[in-house]
Amino acid sequence: MRKVYGMQEDHIDKGRLKIRITSEVTAFPVEGADIRISYTGMPESTVESVSTDDSGQTETLELPAPPLEYSLDENQDEQPYSEYTLEVTAPGFEKIQIAGAEILPDVTALQDIRMKPQDNQGREEVFVIPAHTLFGTYPPKIPEDEIKPMDETGEIVLSRVVVPEFVVVHDGSPRDSTAENFYDRYKDYIKNVASSEIYATWPRETIKANVLAIMSFTLNRVYTEWYRNIR
Repeated sequence: MRKVYGMQEDHIDKGRLKIRITSEVTAFPVEGADIRISYTGMPESTVESVSTDDSGQTETLELPAPPLEYSLDENQDEQPYSEYTLEVTAPGFEKIQIAGAEILPDVTALQDIRMKPQDNQGREEVFVIPAHTLFGTYPPKIPEDEIKPMDETGEIVLSRVVVPEFVVVHDGSPRDSTAENFYDRYKDYIKNVASSEIYATWPRETIKANVLAIMSFTLNRVYTEWYRNIR
């Protein structure tokens, strides 16, 4: 089931969004989940209302997005993507809100959502997606030595380069030992890094070159056990 609401007139292009919802516990698709989509920062501005099918997926939705040239011109100051908030409810699961989902023109964004079974506390999970690294303002990368000292115990460099099934993602500065560690599948990690560092509207060969650079950098850090204190 789908309802379409009024669009903002200052958006002249369209992007696409497809949502896939599974149970966090069983990984089974969640059928009949209701999703309300609004402009981020305008909670009453419902743009779309849609439900998942028996495979836990929505149809591909078309949503207003800024002009394509915004994401192709490095000197462009205008935000090249639209930001949407997704409110998701499903019987037997905790409500989820995702703010800041980015929609670029002429490409399809895939939003995977994992829902937790509902408990008696009626909690709501809220996720806020920060600004894209090419558009937002972030502090510079912390300088690191080009060569790590080799006077530590244990295996420092792996015997061969391997593509891991999982990578450890440290949710904070390498110097912050209190930050939480997450285990992400390697493929998902590469996909997520690419999504946050480049635009999907770029030429295919440009995207391939950037993804290869991300993969090379990641595998180097795994091979040399660069962040040795993160376990």
